[in-house]
Amino acid sequence: MTEAATPLAAAAADYLRWLQVTKRASPHTVEATRRDLARFSETVAERGVTTPAAVDVHLVRAFVARRRKLGLAATSVQRELSSVRSLFRHLCRLGQAQTNPAADVRAPKSQRKLPGTFEKDALGSALDNREGQAVLPRDHAIAELLYSCGMRLAELQTLTRGQFDSELTEVRVTGKGNKTRILPVGSKARDAVRAWLETSPAGPPNSPVFLGRGGAALSRSAIAQGLKRWAAAAGLAGRVHPHRFRHAFATHLLEESGDLRAVQELLGHANLSTTQIYTHLDFDRLAKVYDAAHPRAEIKKPENVAVQPECDAKIAT
Repeated sequence: MTEAATPLAAAAADYLRWLQVTKRASPHTVEATRRDLARFSETVAERGVTTPAAVDVHLVRAFVARRRKLGLAATSVQRELSSVRSLFRHLCRLGQAQTNPAADVRAPKSQRKLPGTFEKDALGSALDNREGQAVLPRDHAIAELLYSCGMRLAELQTLTRGQFDSELTEVRVTGKGNKTRILPVGSKARDAVRAWLETSPAGPPNSPVFLGRGGAALSRSAIAQGLKRWAAAAGLAGRVHPHRFRHAFATHLLEESGDLRAVQELLGHANLSTTQIYTHLDFDRLAKVYDAAHPRAEIKKPENVAVQPECDAKIAT
């Protein structure tokens, strides 16, 4: 069956339009949701279910089980189930569904792994490498900006000149959920961006900062490939991709400051739990912070303070 052949698929198409126009979700989110709902509509249609009212909790559970049986990763199934939940939540708001059949369906658990990060010294040496700066000024500026601000790839790709202040000390980005935040730009990143803009054709405030061929904004794949070329020229070993710079930003900042809330705000995470999973500190540092700060941690006696005899007598009684 084609995607537009059933009432369920039509309801999904209406929801996607609402997501794009009213909710103003990112194109990436809309496209991912479209794929998820298309798979769901096609799967339940094979069982003869073509309307939202005919979908029940057992059918949603069967869909989840089937996707897992096909070998789909738990995180992918979680996303697909979330898309189905969101669709029926929307239909309930409109009065087109009485209940949400996906509300109580449990998603498969996944082992949450922290993405790899760069060693602080290795990344710093690569960013200071003059060869990488001279040969690939655009890609060097991208690396500096990702590490300095911790912005997402989508935020960097759509970055325009007008989002910076006049001195390039701050940049305003709009992330997930259409939420805007202001990020400080470090001095090294400012210098790198300024050096790139001096070699780039001048443009209006809404022109992309990082241009590709034809004057259009660089694609995500072009940014990723550019970072790999820069890393090879700058001597940065290991797997290099844009998200790894964001993780390095969060990890190194948290290690130095210990301020989880500040890192949460800079990353643009809605929930603190996301930041806790996204960043990490070694246990030795955590233990030292605990011993130094927690009122019920081990209490150390002040040095060079003698205990008075009368105190011993009082304690003994």
